[in-house]
Amino acid sequence: MLVLEVFMQIGRLKLFDYLKGYNRTAFLSDLGAGITVGIVALPLAIGFGIASGVRPDQGIWTAIIAGFLISALGGSKVQIGGPTGAFVPILAGIVATYGYSGLAIATIMAGIFLVAMGALKLGSLIKFIPYPVIAGFTSGIAVIIFIGQLKEFFGLSVKLPHHTLDQLIEIVKHLPETNGYSVALGVLALAILIFWPKKWRMIPSSIVAVIVPTILVALFSLPVHTIGSAFGGIPSGFPRLALPSVSFSQIHDLMLPAMTIAMLGAIESLLSAMVADGMIDDRHDSPQGLH
Repeated sequence: MLVLEVFMQIGRLKLFDYLKGYNRTAFLSDLGAGITVGIVALPLAIGFGIASGVRPDQGIWTAIIAGFLISALGGSKVQIGGPTGAFVPILAGIVATYGYSGLAIATIMAGIFLVAMGALKLGSLIKFIPYPVIAGFTSGIAVIIFIGQLKEFFGLSVKLPHHTLDQLIEIVKHLPETNGYSVALGVLALAILIFWPKKWRMIPSSIVAVIVPTILVALFSLPVHTIGSAFGGIPSGFPRLALPSVSFSQIHDLMLPAMTIAMLGAIESLLSAMVADGMIDDRHDSPQGLH
C-alpha cells in the first residue's frame, strides 16, 4: 500500500505541471538559477561535509544526488535542494558515535520514515508547530555551528569534545595558539559575504569568498590548513558504491537519530515550500514534499 501511494504521488509531480507550456524563456531562467545554485552549493557542500565529520567529496556527492532528486520529485515547482547547516550538529553527533556507516543507515531509515509520513499525509501538521519553537530550534543550531567552526577560524589544531560548551572552553584555552593568517583569511571571507555590492549580485558572494582567499593562499604559500593538507584533496571520478552492513542492534540504536533526521528534514522542506508559495502565489504538495 505504501509503495502504491508513492507511485501515485510520482504521477502527480509538480514537475509535470511545470513542463506544461514550458518555453525557451523559462528554460534560460531555470538554467541561470541552476548555475547560481550549483556554484553556491559547492563550497557549502564541502564546508558542511567537513563540519559533519565526513570527507569533502562525500559532502559534494550528497549535494549532487540529493539536490537532483529533491528538485525533480519535490512538492513545489520552484523548490530546490542543497546543503543546510541545520543538519550539521545532528550528523556530526551520529558520525562521532556510530561512524560513517551508522550515518548511512540512519539516513536510509530517515528516508523510510519520511515516505511513511508522506503516505499518511502528516505534512499538513507542520502548520501547528509554534513559531517560537522553530525560531528557538534554528537559533540554537546556528549557535552550535558557529562555536564548532571557531577552531578552524582561529587555525587551532586541538581536537574538540562533542559538547558545545566544552568546545567553547577548549577553544578559549588554546587561543594563544591562534594562527594569524587563518584569522585574516576568515575575516576577509566574512567581509566579502557581508559587504559584497548588490549591483554585482549576479556573481554569488559565497563563491567569491571561497576563490579569493584560495588564490591568496596559493600565491603566497600561507601557512594555513587546506582541504588538501587536511584530507589529501578531493578524489576525481565517481565514488565507489558500497552498502553498509546492517544489524538489528544498529537499527535499534539508530532509531532515535533517524527520527531526528526525518523530523528536521520534514520541517526544513515544508517550511521552505510554504515560503515559496507566498512568493509565487502557488500551493505546494505536502505529501509529495515529504516523499
